[in-house]
Amino acid sequence: MIFNLFFYSLLMTDQEIITGIRNNDKPVIQFLVSKYHKQVIKTAFHFVHDMDDAEDLAQDVCIEVLESIGHFKSTSSLSTWIYKVTVNKSLNFVRKNKRKQLAKQFETFFHKADGNTGSTISEPSVTDNSYDDNERKQILDKAINSLPENQKTAFILSKYEELSYREITEIMNLSLPSVESLLQRAKQNLQKKLIAQFSEYSNKK
Repeated sequence: MIFNLFFYSLLMTDQEIITGIRNNDKPVIQFLVSKYHKQVIKTAFHFVHDMDDAEDLAQDVCIEVLESIGHFKSTSSLSTWIYKVTVNKSLNFVRKNKRKQLAKQFETFFHKADGNTGSTISEPSVTDNSYDDNERKQILDKAINSLPENQKTAFILSKYEELSYREITEIMNLSLPSVESLLQRAKQNLQKKLIAQFSEYSNKK
């Protein structure tokens, strides 16, 4: 089986993969999943920040790709199309869960306001660098998540997924100038947010 997957990876074009999936060729399907599964999880995680949710989304993306392969248009590469499906499903997941997240935040806020903090969490050591690194990562994630949706999507695809501007234009259905503008505004907004949030974090230490 490993040899078969390696053989497919060397010889198959996008069109041959698509044809194989349409014909329900199991080795081709297994090759597609093995090739893109980890990447889909990684992309989804940048949007949802939870590995269980990212893995669930990866399964949804796989099903969507297999069921919708007949509608795939060869104007873009197969990998770009899979990115697009992943981004759309991730954004839909985030939108659906915003209400739940807000409700949870309100619940946590009032829970603390009532003075009921539950179990005590020990304070980390002052010399615990891993704690500082984790705090900084949380600040960065918070700043990225607070960006407008299109800016956030363009930034993640460019900086985390390291996609080209051309690939991003295809995934987001935008012109090249629009993508360039989104990334420029995303960087400017992130700079402002990070300066403010890191200043607040430093003042608490």
